[in-house]
Amino acid sequence: MDDLRRIDLNLLLTLHALLVDRHVTRAAQRLHKSQPAVSHALAQLRGIFDDPLLVRRDGGLALTPRAQALERPLEAALEDLRGILRTPGFDPHRVQRSFRLALSDYGARLILPALMRQLRQDAPGIDLAVTQASREAMLAQLADDDIDVAIGVFPKAPPSIHTGTLFDEHFISVADRATVPAVGLTRTEWLARPHVLVAMRPDGHNEIDEALAAARLERRIALVLPHWSAALEVIAGTDLVLTVASRCTTKQIKNSHLRRFAPPIDLAPFAFQQAWHARRTDDAAHVWLRERIAQCVSSA
Repeated sequence: MDDLRRIDLNLLLTLHALLVDRHVTRAAQRLHKSQPAVSHALAQLRGIFDDPLLVRRDGGLALTPRAQALERPLEAALEDLRGILRTPGFDPHRVQRSFRLALSDYGARLILPALMRQLRQDAPGIDLAVTQASREAMLAQLADDDIDVAIGVFPKAPPSIHTGTLFDEHFISVADRATVPAVGLTRTEWLARPHVLVAMRPDGHNEIDEALAAARLERRIALVLPHWSAALEVIAGTDLVLTVASRCTTKQIKNSHLRRFAPPIDLAPFAFQQAWHARRTDDAAHVWLRERIAQCVSSA
C-alpha cells in the first residue's frame, strides 16, 4: 500500500506513453501535456522505480531492462483499469436476471404476450414478476426500488422518475348494443346512465371524473373494479356504460353484443407510458428491456 501511495494514475499513463514512444516530446503530444511536464514526471518515475528507465543511445532513447520488464504488466494493468471504467456490455443470450414489472391487465394484454415470446427467444435467462397497483403506488414502488418498470399513465411523475411514451391513447365509451343507438348517446343520456369505473381504488386519480367536475357535471358510479377485461363482460346485458382507453376494447368488441362510441364529453387524450427510477436509466439490461417493451407495443 505504501508503494501505491507514491504514484498516481497520471504518472502511470505518462510512463506508458514514454515506454511506447521512447521520446519525451512525442509522449507529451500523445498526452496533450507540455514537454517540461513530461520531463518532470519522468524524473519522478525514475525515483519511484530507482531506475533511469530511458537512457540515451545512438542519438535517441532506449529502454533499460527494468523498463522493458514493465511494458507488458503496465499495459495489462491499464487495460484492466479501462475495463473497470468502461460501461459493461450486455449480452441478452447470456444474462441471468429477474425484473419486476407493475401494470394493469390492460397493459399486460397489450405487452406481455409479445414480450414473453421475445424474451424466450432472445433472452431466456430473463424472468419477469408482474404485479398490479394504482399509479400512485407504482410511483412509490419505483422510488423504493420494489419494482423495476411501471407501465401505465403517469402525468404527475416526480423528477426522480423517468418516463417514456409508448403510445398516445384516447377514451372510448362502451355499452350493450341493444341499449345504444348507432350514433351513440347524448351527454344527457350518457350522464343519466349508471357507469363502471376501472380503478385500483375508488378515490384514485381519475381523468374522467376530473373533467366532469371541471364542467360542473357528475355521473353515478354503479361499480368500481380493477380489471379492464372483466369490466367489458360485466356491462353486457345491462344499461351500464364503461369509458376506458380505446385499445382495451378493440379485440373484445368484435363479434360481441357491445357497441363503441365517442364519449359525449370533452376528454383529453393521454400518453400511455413506461416509467423507471433515474438510478436505472443507464443500466444496460434495463435499457434493453425498456426497448423491447416499446417494440412490443409498436407492433401490437
